[in-house]
Amino acid sequence: MTGTASLLCQTSSVEDTRRLGERLGTFMKSMDTPLCVALIGDLGTGKTHFSQGIAIGFGINEEVTSPTFALMNTYETAGDNLYHFDLYRLDEEDELVPIGFDEFTDDTKSIVEWADKFPDAMPEETLWVTINRIRDTERKFIFSSSYIPYNELVQIGGPYVFGN
Repeated sequence: MTGTASLLCQTSSVEDTRRLGERLGTFMKSMDTPLCVALIGDLGTGKTHFSQGIAIGFGINEEVTSPTFALMNTYETAGDNLYHFDLYRLDEEDELVPIGFDEFTDDTKSIVEWADKFPDAMPEETLWVTINRIRDTERKFIFSSSYIPYNELVQIGGPYVFGN
């Protein structure tokens, strides 16, 4: 695929942020191909709330927390696993090797918080999601991918697509 598709979405509450994530999780679960969701955003912008929504849409029924100290959590559903990484505490890309990062992001479905720390380590099948704080609970999401076409990004964003 050539080019990069980009889409702007906006949420006005934590619940909206989770619902947008849930839409993405439902999309991921329906895919027959791998997808890595690479999350970028400052502390407190909602990466974990968004990840919780992804997990709900993916069919995860257990509590989802950011794996800041564990580095990776695995969530199992019927026929599919979702791998959730948090790279915040890592300083060097070489630190990804002992945790098997490539094995759990290539040809799988995964979420990577703080993915911008090691952009070259992300697989080709990546959806980049940048989250920016607008105001107290309002967030701006920029979805960017050379793997997922624009029309599918619009489906994922649904009512949260900016301008709808």
